[in-house]
Amino acid sequence: MRHHSGFILALIAAVASAPTIPSVFRRASDGSIPTVYAPVGTVQGTIDPETPSVHRFLGIPFAQPPLGPLRFSPTQRLESLPSSPFDASQPPPSCMQFLMDMTIYTQNILEFNLQGLNGTSAAISEDCLTLDVYTPTPDEPRPTDSSDPKLPVIIFLYGGAFSMGGADIPYQIPAKWVQRTQGHIVVVPNYRLNIFGFPHAAGLQGEPQNLGLLDQRLAVEWVRDNIKAFGGDPQRIALWGQSAGAVSTGFYQYAWTEDPIIDAVMMDSGSEFLDAAVQSTQDVEFSNFTTVAMGVGCGGLGPDDELACMRTKDAQAIEDVIQGHSQMLKQPFIIFTPVVDGETVFDDYAERGQQGQMAQVPTIIGTNVNDGSAFVSVGVNGAGANQTLADAVGLMLFLCPSLKSALTRIAAGAPVYRYLYAGNFTNISPTPFLGAYHEAELPLLFGTFEDFRGDATELQRETSVAMQDSWLALASSGMMGMDAVGWPRYTGLGGVVREFGGPNVVEDTSTLAVDSTCPPFFQS
Repeated sequence: MRHHSGFILALIAAVASAPTIPSVFRRASDGSIPTVYAPVGTVQGTIDPETPSVHRFLGIPFAQPPLGPLRFSPTQRLESLPSSPFDASQPPPSCMQFLMDMTIYTQNILEFNLQGLNGTSAAISEDCLTLDVYTPTPDEPRPTDSSDPKLPVIIFLYGGAFSMGGADIPYQIPAKWVQRTQGHIVVVPNYRLNIFGFPHAAGLQGEPQNLGLLDQRLAVEWVRDNIKAFGGDPQRIALWGQSAGAVSTGFYQYAWTEDPIIDAVMMDSGSEFLDAAVQSTQDVEFSNFTTVAMGVGCGGLGPDDELACMRTKDAQAIEDVIQGHSQMLKQPFIIFTPVVDGETVFDDYAERGQQGQMAQVPTIIGTNVNDGSAFVSVGVNGAGANQTLADAVGLMLFLCPSLKSALTRIAAGAPVYRYLYAGNFTNISPTPFLGAYHEAELPLLFGTFEDFRGDATELQRETSVAMQDSWLALASSGMMGMDAVGWPRYTGLGGVVREFGGPNVVEDTSTLAVDSTCPPFFQS
């Protein structure tokens, strides 16, 4: 699937004709094949005519395939690519998953699903630990000497309740953002999900259970070690996540305090204080894993034998059992999420923050005005929507935890920049009730907001630019960058919050009165 006619001959010609001086980018004679010589091996990418000034390097493995005995095991470093040159011209498979019935994402808006489908893409695989790199197209080859200017790097961690997501989601392709700025690099890694990423198995007691979080860490290490070859600055790496990805970035800051690698963080609609993100911690009997094991013929075994048996079963058969038990009308309902282990996830973030036990890097953290609307019943035209319930969900799952996360970071001495996204644009929110729903800000940040359901308004275009430039300012220059875009630091309750996309306003600063409705725990 990764090779097409004439590819190998063109690549041989490219290498043979390349200059002898070390360089980051070399092209074939027709200019169509970008090639990078990285420490991990030679990578050959592609250029999409829609974004001609962007090099796309897709599906680069950053870890050993987690197959066979490596299923349910910590991520293993990949010292070199499986082939060199490696063909990185085709989108990779996403990790094993199924599409849960998430109301608007299966009824109204499909572009947040894998390949924009109303169902799980056929392109899923257990062999999925890859990453995509999007870089500006250089005007000419860049020598790899110390005077070569390097670009800031943003690593994006997708959301999806630790059960869904991947690098091939239409609204979350960063090429148009990179095309517009020509000033940064975006990396999107895949990480293991549900039972494959967070098994919580009795046979793994005393061993790592949060494998998806370890995948994320190894992806960050890969970027540190290889991104210079792509034109990136290993000293300017920002970690950005949305929803479960934002929860992951919160976990990350506390898990790797001694060697964070990253020097900036962006958290969209999620934080380490979202208790629902660690539901599996309550499964003290490891019954979820055992229920799935019984469903694939591994029942009635002791912990070690159960684990060994599960490592031999077909991945799709395992996924089918989980899907069957994840329908709300079938019991028991099972889900696999990170667990508190005292190493990658903790249960005392407030105390750790007060003690400064976190990576004290500048952080953007915020939520959407109507984050909760995606999680209540919505008809095709918004009929039957319960705004009171939507507000309550948004408050308790997103806004209040993000407030606590911001206050904890301030107590630890980390600079915080807080935002609220209020955009209600019809080509993203096709029913009035949805408004600024969960994920609605992402098309503006990725620059994909005009790809579906009609053209944008001028306000929407300007809001997109303002948000992109703000996220990039933090990644590029930290606090100095935020000063340059006029975004003041958040100082605590009553401090200023930047609002994007409000009625007739691209961006503005205000305070959030709704913070006072959060329970006392979240306000201190």
